[in-house]
Amino acid sequence: MSDDLQVYDVIIIGGGPAGLTAAIAVADAGARTALVARRAPYADNRTTALLGASTDLLERLDVWRRCADKAAQLKTMRLVDDTGRLIRAPEVRFSAEEIGRAQFGFNIDNRSLVAALEDRAGELSALTRFDDEAATILPDDAAVSVTTRQGRSLSARLVVGADGRNSLSREAAGIEMVSRALGQSALTFNITHTRPHKNVSTEFHTEHGPCVFVPLAGNRSSVVWVSTPKEAERLMALGDDEMSVAAERQSHSILGRVEVEPGRHVFPLAIESPRQFAKNRIALVGESAHVLPPIGAQGLNMGLRDAADIAAIAGEAIGRGEDPGSSLVLSRYQAARRPDVSSRTWAIDIANRSLLSDFVGMQTMRAAGLHMIGSIGPLRRLAMREGLAPSWRR
Repeated sequence: MSDDLQVYDVIIIGGGPAGLTAAIAVADAGARTALVARRAPYADNRTTALLGASTDLLERLDVWRRCADKAAQLKTMRLVDDTGRLIRAPEVRFSAEEIGRAQFGFNIDNRSLVAALEDRAGELSALTRFDDEAATILPDDAAVSVTTRQGRSLSARLVVGADGRNSLSREAAGIEMVSRALGQSALTFNITHTRPHKNVSTEFHTEHGPCVFVPLAGNRSSVVWVSTPKEAERLMALGDDEMSVAAERQSHSILGRVEVEPGRHVFPLAIESPRQFAKNRIALVGESAHVLPPIGAQGLNMGLRDAADIAAIAGEAIGRGEDPGSSLVLSRYQAARRPDVSSRTWAIDIANRSLLSDFVGMQTMRAAGLHMIGSIGPLRRLAMREGLAPSWRR
């Protein structure tokens, strides 16, 4: 136990991908940075589709080269209406080549991504790592005091909360979340298959949500299967052979024979948005700040943009001799994040609602909208570019 106060410019709370990226980016921007997070191997086999701007950021931070060989390119994305309804949307195919890119991004297992981030974080002299957890976070007019479970006392003018959905940082800041359960659950798992995926990600739209097969390195893919909570639990309870048959049937055998790998996870889906992104010297990133269903690969990609923005804004403030936790600086972060997160949340919510709707008029509008995107080149290319990153960031 130690009562010695250690003072930093910025303290990051939380060591998931968004928190590690924020810590690296903030330290890289020139701030004396502390990271308070347990050092533990990533616990499961879930994966993340990193879109172009995210891999660009990880390259700039000297992270990507450490894990790129574990990732699969995402060159083509297919949307297939598998609802069986009378009014169905036509298949839409997006090709990265059409917008002058070699790929939209890469799909990588989170374990490899976190290991690469940990490796880079350990090299930065401006970043001090505490293998610990925050016990209390107390903001006041001049600084934020953080006491860890092991009794360390830390202080900084700015705290970045990357401590997930049940964020202690958010509670300390006094930021309220607006939450809505979606009545859907996602089942995630990985598969091996006999046919090559050819770097094509295929998203089947069912009456209860999307089921997407995303390429991994080799003849492997990750699967995110959104359905009713009852159906997700039924699938979760199947034996491996039965689950393999179910996954192959849902994929319409496009990948040949399928075998499910060990490790499945089910989680309920919700949309959660903050009243503010920063308050009382605390800025939120990642799932502390927003929770979305796994549609369009937006969740962690938004979290990485959170990290990039808070690092740039805090770094510039420190460089100009400003207080990085002041309300003026935090208002810049709010202005940077609100349009991005709000627009993505709205688009994903509408896409999900339109898929689930039993209203024939909504189904007709959805089918017509996808037909227009699929058949009108400029509109399709706009949709692809906006899906990768908001236009104002390019």
